[in-house]
Amino acid sequence: MFWRRGYHATSVRDLGDKLRLTPSSLYRTFTDKHTLFLRALDHYRATESAEARQRLDVSDRPVRDVLREWMLWLVTCPSDGESGHGCFVVNTATELGTTDETVRRRTEAAFEVTRQALRSALTEGRDRGELSHDLDIDDTVELLFTTVLGLQVRERAGHDLKRLTAAIGLAVRSLGPTPTDAA
Repeated sequence: MFWRRGYHATSVRDLGDKLRLTPSSLYRTFTDKHTLFLRALDHYRATESAEARQRLDVSDRPVRDVLREWMLWLVTCPSDGESGHGCFVVNTATELGTTDETVRRRTEAAFEVTRQALRSALTEGRDRGELSHDLDIDDTVELLFTTVLGLQVRERAGHDLKRLTAAIGLAVRSLGPTPTDAA
């Protein structure tokens, strides 16, 4: 519910109905709405971080293919099986990231996991000769990370998958030709 509606639009009554708990049972079990929200966010972060690391593993696949498939997965296969929700962490960062320090730290930690997974994939691709040795890994991480956030916002807004796929293709092509193509 927090993922779909956001923190502020989800009431304690909504949560109680969904969890089949009375408000008093909900408070006894989770202390308060904010604590339950943080637990839901932490669960999502742990699940999605593990998934991102696994999907960005380039040990036996070309880095461009891995990046393209990962970005496409982000906009077509949300964890709850339904589209149009975007990413819970991105949604939370935009709703609460500047007003709730506890939430801000958690969303930034989640973002850093994604950046590190991207950094690892790009470095591996560069080391294997799939990417130019001149590629600035840190700048490329920021470009791809920003692209991913934009894709997730656009997915939540219901934008056409064909346009999102076109943006993904351009982002991957922006990595430049493979060094063997340029030779």
